Amino acid sequence: MSGPNESMFAALRGQLQEAAATFAGGPDALESILLGMVDDVDRAVDEPLEIFPVCHHSPASATAMARRLREKQPKVVYLELCEDMAPLLTELRNCRLPVAVQAFAGEVDGFPAEWAPLSVVAPVTEASAEYQAIAYALDTPGVELVLVDRSSDHVFQWDTGGERAPEPEGEGSKDADAPAEAALHGEAVGVETGDLRPRFAELEEHLLRHGKVRHWSEWWHQYVEVPLGDSDHDTYRQVMFLIGSLFRRLAPGDGARVRVDEDRERYMWTRMREHLTATGTDPADCLYVCGAFHAASRVAEFGVHGTDTFTISPRTATAWQYGLIPSSHAAIEAQFGLAAGSVSIASTEWAKSLKRTGVQPYRLAGQAGAKKTPAKKSAAQKTPARRTQGEAVVPAPDSAAADRLSGFLRRPPVLDGLDEAELLGWSVDIVRAARRNGYLASTADAIAVFETSILLAGMRDRAKPTPYDFQDAAVTCIEKDTVPGRRDVRRLVEIMMGGDRIGQVGYDALPPLARDVHDRLAPLGLKLQQRGVQRALLDMASRPELRACSDVLWMLRRLMPQGAARPIMGERRLGERSIQESWDLALGTHQRALIELGYEGVSIEQVLEQRLRRDAYAPQATTASVLAAVEDATLYLRSRRLVDELGTHALKVLATERSVDGAPEVLRRARGLLAYYRTSEPVLPAWIESFVKTGYAHYCTLLPTAFQDEDATVGQVAAMLGFLFSMESLALSLGCDRAQLELAVAQSHPEDPSKTALLWAAQVQLGTLSRAELRARCDELLDNPLVVPAYPRYLSGFVHALEPVPGLADVVVEAVSNAFGRLPDAVLLPWLPLLITTLRSGAAELAPLLIREAGRIFPGRLAALDAWVPPWRTPAAAPAARRAAPGGDGPQGAALLTAHPATCDAVAGLLGCPPEWTRSEVTVPSGAALLAAHPATCDAMAGLLGCDGTWAVDGPSPSGAALTSRHPSTAAALESLLAGR
Repeated sequence: MSGPNESMFAALRGQLQEAAATFAGGPDALESILLGMVDDVDRAVDEPLEIFPVCHHSPASATAMARRLREKQPKVVYLELCEDMAPLLTELRNCRLPVAVQAFAGEVDGFPAEWAPLSVVAPVTEASAEYQAIAYALDTPGVELVLVDRSSDHVFQWDTGGERAPEPEGEGSKDADAPAEAALHGEAVGVETGDLRPRFAELEEHLLRHGKVRHWSEWWHQYVEVPLGDSDHDTYRQVMFLIGSLFRRLAPGDGARVRVDEDRERYMWTRMREHLTATGTDPADCLYVCGAFHAASRVAEFGVHGTDTFTISPRTATAWQYGLIPSSHAAIEAQFGLAAGSVSIASTEWAKSLKRTGVQPYRLAGQAGAKKTPAKKSAAQKTPARRTQGEAVVPAPDSAAADRLSGFLRRPPVLDGLDEAELLGWSVDIVRAARRNGYLASTADAIAVFETSILLAGMRDRAKPTPYDFQDAAVTCIEKDTVPGRRDVRRLVEIMMGGDRIGQVGYDALPPLARDVHDRLAPLGLKLQQRGVQRALLDMASRPELRACSDVLWMLRRLMPQGAARPIMGERRLGERSIQESWDLALGTHQRALIELGYEGVSIEQVLEQRLRRDAYAPQATTASVLAAVEDATLYLRSRRLVDELGTHALKVLATERSVDGAPEVLRRARGLLAYYRTSEPVLPAWIESFVKTGYAHYCTLLPTAFQDEDATVGQVAAMLGFLFSMESLALSLGCDRAQLELAVAQSHPEDPSKTALLWAAQVQLGTLSRAELRARCDELLDNPLVVPAYPRYLSGFVHALEPVPGLADVVVEAVSNAFGRLPDAVLLPWLPLLITTLRSGAAELAPLLIREAGRIFPGRLAALDAWVPPWRTPAAAPAARRAAPGGDGPQGAALLTAHPATCDAVAGLLGCPPEWTRSEVTVPSGAALLAAHPATCDAMAGLLGCDGTWAVDGPSPSGAALTSRHPSTAAALESLLAGR
């Protein structure tokens, strides 16, 4: 290959040719791969626009980046990151790292609907090269930061496989025991700068086996991070180019993935050339930060002099929203397939590297959670000096770099000496942490961990134990058969090595909705951004301003995940509002969910209304779900406009349903809404009147089919009858016809025993079947040996019948009691478990009504049980004797008043009337005699009816027929009045 660096790697090429000939027996694919790797390195080094290869979250890359930025002081920094995320990077200074830059789309336009919602995250930690580049560019005057990678929209455009959140491969895959912090990114697709991992499974297995390590993160730490930690700039670049070329050339033939990788490289170089042309910037003043895998690219568009044949496709019409969400070390490890604890260990190594090398890192001014630096050092960061205080003097790089790769490959690994003080501190700390978490650890365990760490490092050809060696030793020496606490020893080591640092998005970087929530909850006086659970006490009686906070908390409970806002005391139901409430709040822990709410609207009321509409108008929405949305709109928004709209839509959905699956939920919510409107408003809303009227006719139509349908349960049919009977009075007043219900019941012919019992109860309610006939049918069931095994199912139907006909509770108690009293033990004992399971599974919510009725009927004391006679076995009382004729022996009603005047005197005194009596021994006159004795009353009635008041009373008191014949005008007036009614 021609170029200024043609002779730089000549010696290395010769050595690799000799090695290929020796090991492969002549020129073959091995020689092509080895020499091709050198060509890739040569091409990348020869590029006029300096390429800086990095690995994601690598302390060595971050250290080399900070050092190179101070040496070169570039005017333009090109960064491999989604170009549409650029405006959000300035908000990083308001956050505590790690955080993730997120692009979110709740509704899609141009993508399949099942992909929604779309989410892309790019995590940022302080120990990463990209953060160093961002901090340098944003805080250095005259420096421009340009993001050149594909946009978030293109991430999904190029995703031909349709996999939204692919499960990471490797040691960091998600499992059921993963901590909650590992889910901070949700189901977002992650993008990173520098994905360096072998795509050739056999290669990775070979490296792990010969490196005597357990996973890839440990191999990278031992064989790349440590050797490159103190290397110079040229050595670092050439080694990273070589590693990227190796993994690229040994990648398997996954055509789709290779095509996406190459398109990304074409995209980035196209964007950089466009920027260079538009601004006229000299490529020597620029720095291109990208992953080492993409740095060793072989596409035709590579370099500032590459071809311009790549056409960038336009974005779709999907509206993307951007924000910052909290991240954590565990979330990064879980999303990108890293070993648990590797990012925490990298953070610790980053801090050690800064102390060892004296490199001064870049930090955004005002960065939350960062240590404050002296003013003179802050000023030094903004000057173009090549050396800062406390930093080693690094000479400026030569115009033509030398071959540093050959020396690095021939150099034996540097064996660090054993740092006994550090290892002793680790051993003591892990024993202390284990004892706090319930392990029976002692000083002897600390000594064992110390010695075992040295032993494992020696077995793996390492003079100094790495954190991974120490972790294996701690697990071997301390962990026993069971884990006594919440964390195992491996997790304790991860925490001790740096912990799972969790980031936080500052108030100023939050979306408007999240800031509005914090402002509205300010009267609570809590630190809502702090992680963990906080208790909020609301006494609305003494502090009425807290009612607004209560409204916000109830809406957050409806919108956010469980645990973000959990009520301890107080409830909100239709027609009820608590005067005191107690809440457990964890908004800081669920900050990501609160931020993503901000992508849906500017206030929680707007988001809640949108979600209620979406649920109500969804294609799979049912009448029950729409009524639930109506109830939530009434509870949380108190918007009559929205309630009327959703209620009208519920009416339409009910008319189109042809199943009774949601009947129990419809009954419960319709009853609650109807009771609420009857007590809170003078007139029922028009939509609920129409709903009751339509529901009455709808369920009458479906009733005969539901009784015979095997898929319809007895509970669903009982709910239909409950709707019909409980809403009957309102439905009839609105114009419905009761004959429709009677015909529906008459046309029902169920075959299932439970539905048969339910039908009998409905007939009792309608009056077509008497209680005596129902009892007789129950007795017939017990008398028939063939029906006795199915008797529990009849009882299940009777219990469900308490929903539409609660007045049958005494009959159901009687039916159960008769079964226990009449059936022999040989029949009852095998039958009893079926009865219990049937009642528990099918009518558990109605059992309290049955138990309450049984408690009313049965005696309350055991001693009274022997002499107790059930009411249904008590002989019926003789019919009351007919009223004796006048002058007869039996006392009449009026005669009882005179025979027992004390009762009448008491009632008269209660009403304030004087107790005046006229005692007479004559027989109390009948009703007709009273008319003749008191003509004034009859005259007044006759005048009211427009009749003449003539009377002719001669002889005995006339009967009713005689009065009718004597006063035909009065009788005619009464008859016409009654006919008119």
